[in-house]
Amino acid sequence: MENQEKPKKSLFERMKNGLTKTRDSLMASIDNIAKQFGVIDEELFEALEETLILADLGVETAMEITQDLRTLVKQQKVTDPAAIKQLLATVLQSKIQENTEPFNLKTPSVILIIGVNGVGKTTTIGKLTKRLKSEGKSVLIAAADTFRAAAVEQLEIWCNRAEVPIIKHADNSDPAAVVYDAVQAAKARKTDVLIVDTAGRLHNKKNLMEELRKIHRIVSTQFDGANCETFLVLDATTGQNAIQQAKLFKETADITGIVLTKLDGTAKGGVVISIKKELDIPVRYVGLGEGIDDLQPFEPEIFAKALAET
Repeated sequence: MENQEKPKKSLFERMKNGLTKTRDSLMASIDNIAKQFGVIDEELFEALEETLILADLGVETAMEITQDLRTLVKQQKVTDPAAIKQLLATVLQSKIQENTEPFNLKTPSVILIIGVNGVGKTTTIGKLTKRLKSEGKSVLIAAADTFRAAAVEQLEIWCNRAEVPIIKHADNSDPAAVVYDAVQAAKARKTDVLIVDTAGRLHNKKNLMEELRKIHRIVSTQFDGANCETFLVLDATTGQNAIQQAKLFKETADITGIVLTKLDGTAKGGVVISIKKELDIPVRYVGLGEGIDDLQPFEPEIFAKALAET
C-alpha cells in the first residue's frame, strides 16, 4: 500500500510553527508582566519595553512600540493588565505592515544574493530556486562567488537537486565575467529568473562595492528590460548583529529585499520588526525549517498573527 502524502500546511501554520520559540519567549514574558502588575502604570510599560528589547526588537523600536501602546491604552481607556497582550499584538501588526507593498517578482529578473559567509546564502539559493520552479518559472544560476573554496561545488549540489543549470568559471575567476556569460545564457534560453551568488565578504567594502557595481552594469547594459533585485541574506539567530550587518551592506549595495534564514531556530524573531523599523527594507522570504520547501514568502499580516497566536 502506497504511503499517502501528508496534506501541505498553510503559510499561517508554517509561520506559527516557525515562530514557536519567539512566541513562547515573548508572550510568556508579557503574560508574567500582566500577572505581576495589578494596574497599568508606568512601571508596567517600562517592564514591557525591557521585554521587547530582550526579544531583539532593538532599543529604538521597543521604545516606539511601547509609546504606541501607551497611546492605545489611553484611547481605549483600558485598565486591566490582562488586555495588554492583545493590544501589543495590534501594535506589532501595524508596525510590520507599515508601508509594505505586496511583492511580485517580475520576469525576466536577475536576483543578486549577497551576505556574509555562514548565513545560509547557498542554501537560500537552492530553496529559492525550488520555490520559483514550483511557481512555473525557469531558473538559471550564476556561480559568481569564485573566491571561496568549495562554493561552486556546494552550489552545484543544490542545482542538481533543483534540476536547474549553472554557469561557472574556474576558481578565482572574475565574478563579472561569470555574470556576463550567465546573462548571455539567460537571454538565449529565455530564462525567467537568473540568480547570482556573490562573494560573502564585507571586510573590504571598497572591493565589494566595485564588484557589485560591475555586476549591475553588466545586467543593465546586457540584459535590456530585466528587473534587478538585490537580496541580503541574514541569519535570524544572530538577532541585532543581523541588523548591524544589514546597515553595513546598505552602505555598499542597493538592497531591495531581505531573506531571513533560521527563523524557526531562534527566540529572536522580533528582529523582523526591527529590520522594518530601522532599515525600511522589506523582508521577502523567511526560512522556517531545513527542508528544501521551507523557504516561504514573508507575509506581514500572517507573521503578526502567528506571533500573537496563543
